[in-house]
Amino acid sequence: MSRSIAVATSLLALGTSVVVAQLPASATSPPRAVPHAAPAAGGSGNELSVSTRLADRREVSAGTRAYSIGFEDGGFYANGWHITGEMGGVWTPPMKMVDGVWFGLDGQWVGPATTFTSGWGYSKYALPDTAGLKVSRTDFVPDGVRGALFGLTITNPGAARTTNLSVDAHSELMGQYPWGFDGVKPNASDNLPDKGTYDGKNLSFTDDGSLPGAPEHHYAALVGSSATPTSGAIGAQYYGPRPGTRCTGKETGAPADPKPSACDDGPFGKGTGGRLTYAVDLPAGGSKTVWLAVAGSDQGLPSAKGELAKALADPVAALATKKAARQALSEMTQLSLPGDPLVQNAVEWGKQNIADLTQTATDLQIRWTNQGKQFPAPAGTVKKATWIGAGYPDYPWIFGTDAEYTAFASVSVGQFEAIQDHLRALRDISDILNNRSGVVTHEVVSDGSIWFGQDSRSTNADGTTAYNFNTDETVKFPSTVALLWRWTGDDRFRDEMYDFSKRNLRYVVNQLDADHDGWPEGLGNVERSGMGPEKLDNTVYFIRGLYDLAAMAKSKHDGKTFAWANNLARQLNREFDGTWWYDAASQYADSLVEPGNQQSFQKHWIGQTPMEAELQVNGRTVAGLAPYAHGTAALAGREDPCYSGSAPLSTGLFHTGCGGGPEGKGEKVIFGLTTSIQSIGEGNYGRLGAGQQQRYTHALADPMFSEPATGGTPDEQPGAMPEIFPSPDQGANIDRCWTCRSMFMQAWGNYGTAWAVVHQWLGIQPDLGNDSLTVVPQVPAGQPSASGSHIRLGRGFADVTAEHSGSRYTTQIAVPRSVGADKVWIGHTLPRGSKVAKVMLDGHVVKHWTSRTTNRGLEVTVPTKSGSHTLVVTTR
Repeated sequence: MSRSIAVATSLLALGTSVVVAQLPASATSPPRAVPHAAPAAGGSGNELSVSTRLADRREVSAGTRAYSIGFEDGGFYANGWHITGEMGGVWTPPMKMVDGVWFGLDGQWVGPATTFTSGWGYSKYALPDTAGLKVSRTDFVPDGVRGALFGLTITNPGAARTTNLSVDAHSELMGQYPWGFDGVKPNASDNLPDKGTYDGKNLSFTDDGSLPGAPEHHYAALVGSSATPTSGAIGAQYYGPRPGTRCTGKETGAPADPKPSACDDGPFGKGTGGRLTYAVDLPAGGSKTVWLAVAGSDQGLPSAKGELAKALADPVAALATKKAARQALSEMTQLSLPGDPLVQNAVEWGKQNIADLTQTATDLQIRWTNQGKQFPAPAGTVKKATWIGAGYPDYPWIFGTDAEYTAFASVSVGQFEAIQDHLRALRDISDILNNRSGVVTHEVVSDGSIWFGQDSRSTNADGTTAYNFNTDETVKFPSTVALLWRWTGDDRFRDEMYDFSKRNLRYVVNQLDADHDGWPEGLGNVERSGMGPEKLDNTVYFIRGLYDLAAMAKSKHDGKTFAWANNLARQLNREFDGTWWYDAASQYADSLVEPGNQQSFQKHWIGQTPMEAELQVNGRTVAGLAPYAHGTAALAGREDPCYSGSAPLSTGLFHTGCGGGPEGKGEKVIFGLTTSIQSIGEGNYGRLGAGQQQRYTHALADPMFSEPATGGTPDEQPGAMPEIFPSPDQGANIDRCWTCRSMFMQAWGNYGTAWAVVHQWLGIQPDLGNDSLTVVPQVPAGQPSASGSHIRLGRGFADVTAEHSGSRYTTQIAVPRSVGADKVWIGHTLPRGSKVAKVMLDGHVVKHWTSRTTNRGLEVTVPTKSGSHTLVVTTR
């Protein structure tokens, strides 16, 4: 018996009052080609559309308690690799609910979509006419609700009629952990089978029991609408138009590595399915939207029913609320970059990426899995955690280093609360896991399972130390706290994080400096073998962290901590360049090898961190740790083909330059983070124009809208910055297999665009913890102006406009008293070597102004107060 006949038979066996005709595998019209991610027709700038290769492109609709990951043709195919093929579908962290949902009208399946539109907080699909009706779909996830909504809008062009709507859903109740890697115990292969029922209103799915060695769980999900179905059925065969093909991840033959669209399930799937049938009355020439919800809970069926009721209470109002909330986020940091609209749009959509990745979970059971080798009883519980996830679909949970970079983008666009909560979660989890040692954990799944990041170590066979944590996350944490304190002026947050920040750096000095040379040992962010025990990025961020801890200590009148941190920072700062500069390559060494601190140069991307890291020394911003001559030489070197890509692929920065790495082969893979590090390094040294910073900001922006490697279309979801860009060693995501793709949306890459514009171009340097604000913009070469309005600072919002024309440099600011800056400095950054002829503030010549030469250029500043001011600097 064929599958399609079995579906029709099972429906008739229920004695349904509405006969649903056999649904064919597909009914499609050819996709309409568009050359790039274009604004949606009639859109207001908050939508982007694409119409090519939709089955190859992933998308997400996300809220704070749930998210739905599907494909842009409206389908749900297996994808992701942490749990092979299961990282898509509808999730409510820490639990997956369903693999997907599908719609049919009068015996015909709806779709695939002809155009996909990515909106701020929602997704839309233009669908082909079906059963004589016009159809579209809108997906969104209300914030605070553990459920997703799918709105099918049916437009009847003719006389009034009733259409039979069929909805298929396939469940997959499982946790975000354990994963499916070999050796992981318990394993995703231990996944328990789901049970399904039809309760007369909804499809109900449950999974009760326990995995080997794990506690008992009670997973539940429901699928339904506010309408009452005419019938319902349960059975594993309900996959909509799909055949239910199960891929294993170990395919042989052709294709050995299929695209996601070839796979409906992965090797660990043990879900079931169901069908709901509705009679929908359609007025003549009118439309009706049917809202279907998928909702659930890891606290059992009664809790899941409550979530379904919340989701279906008023979907139209919930969508309006969602759009309004995302519009409010967009109204902070409103940029006008007439010389670079691409970067302006990248920052605008980056705000939405960060919001899409902001999630909350409760009752995290903190347990150390030791990279999947164990699953002990929890060491404690974190009642609630909110965080900015690293990326979809495989990294949606809590990371240390990702957040520490994402924080720069978050403050730039005014999203303070989410990143503050993220740091709180890291602190709370780390203190439970690491017995308050001060070590920051690395990776935490939303149920509290920790893969890596515990304060323990062992000895390798060669006598070297094997760490179970990364040093870089611990040394960066105090700087992230200080960053938020400076932008918010929130002394309570500083005080809340201060003890943990002190313990971070005390631990590094006491436990990670066996040779007492000041350079910290341990793993850094490269995560590749063959490096010496002392890593460049750990060193750079340790120096920065010491200065930042000293600043917070000074503000708290903690003289002992201030003296210790400040003196050590000054000492290491003095010794840094002589120890780490690798003269043979005009670059910085990646690591130091014992004995004797021998320089090891493997061409990893971290060679840029001495230029990227910004210091706060005695209340003044120091752009870059590297001295100007070495910094500019290293940056220029990284622009060559050994280190950076070239068109038609991304022009971003490789993970490892040509001929580098432990095996000498190099690794020509371009990450959003590596490119961001180069972008910010270029900006710190005043290298803002084409071929310098602009090259890397555009490399970050292109995959969001129109990248050459995909024929001028986005990497996957329009407006989303992916993890890895098309590179010589890795092609575009849409060309890759179902388990070998990078994240199609990731947070930390927005550092390289948002921070570049707001902090470097507009020159906003808040120190609101000390009641001061400095604004020293630097307009990129070839651009007439840059401006930003409604930039969130403290408890208020500021506006900045910077212009450059010939010998005239103009800065305009509007800083209300609500910002909390008693002391305001207005200025402008001129090219190095400039000679100032005249400085005017608010139309009056200023006789006493200050200038200093930094790595950025010549900074000219004048003290003033809150309010609206205009500074004009003229050079000769």
